Amino acid sequence: SSTELYAIMSSLSGKPIKQGIAVTGSVNQRGLVQPIGGVNQKIEGFYKVCKIKGLTGEQGVIIPKQNVNDLMLNEEVINAVKEGKFHIYAIEKIEEGIEILTGVTAGEKNEEGKYPEGSIHCLVDKKLHEYSKALKKQNKTENEASKK
Repeated sequence: SSTELYAIMSSLSGKPIKQGIAVTGSVNQRGLVQPIGGVNQKIEGFYKVCKIKGLTGEQGVIIPKQNVNDLMLNEEVINAVKEGKFHIYAIEKIEEGIEILTGVTAGEKNEEGKYPEGSIHCLVDKKLHEYSKALKKQNKTENEASKK
């Protein structure tokens, strides 16, 4: 799911996710967020939780853009969105969601195949390279030890 991917990206990049934003939607292998069922119930349910905890104007829900035409929300949620007390973010790509959740640009590869410094993708890429180097070093050490 997109939620799991955001958690992994947050962990690898070291960038925390805003806890006042709920996420729904599956994601395909190209990073496109796919539609889900029960979008109205999910939004209204999270809105109720936020209302009980106290609306701050920072809370909201990330939904697949393909679900926008399915929205039939109650007046209270509609008014909260209009007043900026609650937000509904309709996205197409996983990069849009990670930017909303972290406040950090996702980043796009340049001609050299590198991401902009400090972007989520750059930070994730660096961490994965660190893990790769550590595994290669460990494998080399284990291979040398087994030869003795």
